[in-house]
Parts: sequence; structure tokens; C-alpha cells
Amino acid sequence: MAILYTTKASATGGRAGRAVSENGVLDVVLTVPKELGGDGATGTNPEQLFAAGYSACFLGALKNVAGKEKIKVPEETKVTATVGIGPRDDGTGFGIEVSLLVDIPGLDRETAEKLVAAAHIVCPYSHAMRTSTEVPVKVA
Repeated sequence: MAILYTTKASATGGRAGRAVSENGVLDVVLTVPKELGGDGATGTNPEQLFAAGYSACFLGALKNVAGKEKIKVPEETKVTATVGIGPRDDGTGFGIEVSLLVDIPGLDRETAEKLVAAAHIVCPYSHAMRTSTEVPVKVA
């Protein structure tokens, strides 16, 4: 695969800390939700960041496939990603589940379903989730 863009972000403090992108544009306080044993303080968490990234990426993929079909995606089109986290059944850690809800106002259902199915193939987040992409991990 030819890489067209690469970026970095780093986190300190774990789920109760801070995450910053390499260019400093993303700089967020991380907090643990009450449901995961946290105090519910104001901040964000990895699941919210994943949901935001996935929904934005999927909408980009939708616009890409629609453009190839010469179909205009309305500006008010919205993709909502729902991300859940919980213990895996095997007891060895945690897993996530994701679902997407795509609202394309003014587009007939058949066309919308066709575009969404194509976007699900094109979107790299969907591809990674579907194929359980291996992630290299090493110690600095």
C-alpha cells in the first residue's frame, strides 16, 4: 500500500490524561466515564475520539463514492458512529463494537443504501474493523 498521509498523536496519563496531535491542533483532556469507574469529569475519551474519527472518515468515503456516481450528497448528511466498550468474553481484555447510522436527507432509500454499502468498502476504518488489521507495537 502506498501511504499518502501520515500523522501522529500521543497520549499521557492513560484514560485520565491528555492526548495531543503532532501539530498541536488536537489537544484534549481525557477522562474516564462513570460507566468505566471514573468520576465523570468533563473531558473526552478514546471511544468518543474513535466515534468522531470513524464518522468523519465514513462521510468522506460516502462523498467519494457518490461523486464517482455523479450524485450530490446534501450538506446536512450526517453519519453517527456508536462505539461501545466492554470486557471480552474470553476474559483477556476489552473489546469494542461499532455501528453506523447514515442520514442522507432527500435521497431515495435504494440509492442511499447503494452508496452506503459502497462507502463501507471504501472507508479505511470500516476495512480495519472488518479485517481486524494487525497493528505493529514496539517499545521506544
